[in-house]
Amino acid sequence: MYIKRDIEKILLDAAESFQVITIYGSRQVGKSTTVDQLFGDDFETVTLDDAEELDMALSNPRAFFESHPWPLIIDEVQKAVGLLSEIKKIVDKQRRIWMKNNEPRRLMFVLTGSNQFELQEGISESLAGRTAVINMSGFTQTEKRGISGSLFDIDMQRLLNKQHDHKDFYRSSGLVFEDIFQGGMPDICTGESKRDIYYKAYIDTYIEKDVRKLISASSEMQFRKFISLLAFRTAQEVVYNEISNAIGINVETCKRWISILQTSGIIYLLEPYMANASKRIIKAPKLYFMDTGLCAYLCKWPNAQMLMDCAMSGAFFETYVVGEIIKSFYNHGIEPNQYIYYYRDIDKKEVDILLVKDGALYPVEIKKGIAPSKPTKNFNVLAKYNMPIKQGMVIDNAEKIRVLNEAAFIMPVSLLGY
Repeated sequence: MYIKRDIEKILLDAAESFQVITIYGSRQVGKSTTVDQLFGDDFETVTLDDAEELDMALSNPRAFFESHPWPLIIDEVQKAVGLLSEIKKIVDKQRRIWMKNNEPRRLMFVLTGSNQFELQEGISESLAGRTAVINMSGFTQTEKRGISGSLFDIDMQRLLNKQHDHKDFYRSSGLVFEDIFQGGMPDICTGESKRDIYYKAYIDTYIEKDVRKLISASSEMQFRKFISLLAFRTAQEVVYNEISNAIGINVETCKRWISILQTSGIIYLLEPYMANASKRIIKAPKLYFMDTGLCAYLCKWPNAQMLMDCAMSGAFFETYVVGEIIKSFYNHGIEPNQYIYYYRDIDKKEVDILLVKDGALYPVEIKKGIAPSKPTKNFNVLAKYNMPIKQGMVIDNAEKIRVLNEAAFIMPVSLLGY
């Protein structure tokens, strides 16, 4: 069963402007399925998981494209980065033909890859200005419900309109944690795969295909412990010394492994907002798993009820909210790291999310419960930035939007993404 994805519009828009589309994203988030749904009728598809195709792509890129002329979809293109320079030649030659004949340009290639780390350099060298680069993640909560999602913003009137239009939006805490426990992987959400079996195979495949070639063979067991340890630290600041000591690796290795997880879409690093800030600001990023189901699996929580009742429930709730916000930016073709930050200083005053937009700050607090005590108490520390501070929001499990005070309004987590 195909579930419509919010990112489809961005892909179709890119198809009208570029000759190449490159789609990043962690394994099995639906890249190939979505591309096939949009372009499969008119494009041939080749996957480099096929050993024979991969051998040809590596040994003779020109022969590869003689066998597979455009329009062409190439899946797992990071396995043969050398194809990118050949794609550049083909695109440039075809552009000259179109220009000579006064014909419009067309989309020629769609490339999908599960490891941005391996593709970045090749794209910057060969396909700069020729490809749209789009990041794709797992399902959002609105996609699961078959509702077209919106870009995250803090506009109370717009959200009140959405609340009015979707009267059945509310989900209890139990149902929210069912979503958190399930995660956003399409095969699990559509019932194609059993959750625990799926996530075990996912980790094995990820390490075998994406990680093993980037770390030494003797480090594989340590890396498995490393990713599990990070799962227990979701929604926390990254303290490299603590993490490296706990695993028995040096700090540089710790940083490199975190970079591998980040560029392959497993985790997201939320940076602190540093503009015009003093030395009192904490400079470490916060780490979030992009799929809460995978994170819960790595932490070995057996069901949603125990997850909701455990000491980590607040961290999982925060991870879920931040993930939904980040996905909304990706689904609209926008890099979230230009807009979404957090604030924390050495006095431990923290604001969970800062939306920086149009020269103003929009603070956001994330609270698992309902009607939390003084959730906006730290908003006034943002005055040090000498920027307008707009009405913020507190995201919790309330049943409806309501004004909290002059600084913020309450926003139900169930309405996030509408």
